[in-house]
Amino acid sequence: MALFKYKGMNAQGNEVKSTITSESLALAKNKLRGQGIMLIEIKEQKADTHKKKSTISIIKSISISDIALMTRQLATLLKAKIQIVEALSALVDQTENPHMKAVLAEIKQKVNEGSSLAKAFSDYPNVFTNVYINMVDAGESSANLEIVLLRLAEFTENQVKLKNRIKNAMIYPLLMATFGMIMMIIIFTFVIPKITKIFVQMKRTLPIPTQIAILISDIIKGYWYILIIGAFLIYWLFKKYIHSKNGEKRWHKFLLATPLLGNLITMINVSRFCSTLATLLNSGVPILTSIKIIQNLISNVHMKAAVSDAKLSVAEGASMTGPLVKSGLFPSMVTHMILLGERSGELEPMLKIIAENYEDQVNTRLSGLTSVLEPIMLIVMGCAVAFIVFSVVMPMMELNTIR
Repeated sequence: MALFKYKGMNAQGNEVKSTITSESLALAKNKLRGQGIMLIEIKEQKADTHKKKSTISIIKSISISDIALMTRQLATLLKAKIQIVEALSALVDQTENPHMKAVLAEIKQKVNEGSSLAKAFSDYPNVFTNVYINMVDAGESSANLEIVLLRLAEFTENQVKLKNRIKNAMIYPLLMATFGMIMMIIIFTFVIPKITKIFVQMKRTLPIPTQIAILISDIIKGYWYILIIGAFLIYWLFKKYIHSKNGEKRWHKFLLATPLLGNLITMINVSRFCSTLATLLNSGVPILTSIKIIQNLISNVHMKAAVSDAKLSVAEGASMTGPLVKSGLFPSMVTHMILLGERSGELEPMLKIIAENYEDQVNTRLSGLTSVLEPIMLIVMGCAVAFIVFSVVMPMMELNTIR
């Protein structure tokens, strides 16, 4: 079955734009004619993820929320004993996102032709992650696909919640910083020159804060284009540096050493490590494959290296906790509980307990980070306003003293 996008006129003479699934273009045209639609344009819509341009479009247009919703719907349909091809067909009809609809239509066609669901998903690596594909593969192999999809839906939904919490925590500080920066630019560009012009014309020695304010104003007014180019150049050089091998290591080490941010990064990565490993192991994915998949989910290179060492340790028949303890990046409580889980044969439940604990800590820390950033932003803005006030008031006070 293919997905066709069409434009036409209905029986009332109104223009309609929509999509339709059919085995061929000719059958699609016949269906639409049967619905009383006079076609103006119709073409097959494909989700070609092998082309760079299309890949970028799909990444931007299919969010993790779309994937979470699709997974939950697919799991519900399979639990209701609906065949996989029929379930995918229903998803194609229900999905509103046109890019997701195109991907699902092609996946349905591949499954209908005999491909496994995991293999069909793997043809779209920019849409479905390795964790997603391996869990679906494990579910198909164990004949528990609907159960695995429910776990995968919960896992994906938790990722969406964490991502939204981080975004929400940063909205207020970013708005404050942006607004403050715009106000400072306006003041130094339009307000300060008019006020200080009077003092300059008097040809008296101005206080240092006033001289600094005038200098800043002159630089912004006269060299604004250089400042913009310089800011973009610094940003580009910084991004290039932190994406180099040595630069990335130093930058990630600096982030871990940052008082507030370092603990939050550690907690997020520990929570991600434990929750993903527990989900994969519960879904029947072998432990070595699971740890290999998790490596790509750890954002910090130093913690990722520790997980890589843990994988080698497990491959040699030893415990994974040794390399984690040696790295010094995983909290002792975490490594101790993982070791207890390995020894007792209850690793998955232990990992789930750790993940839930650290998810709660991440939520608390994000709330605390917002409450800390708010007064810091207010203090910074207050200092900036105080500097501007003093730079204007001090010359006036000197004039009054002379009189």
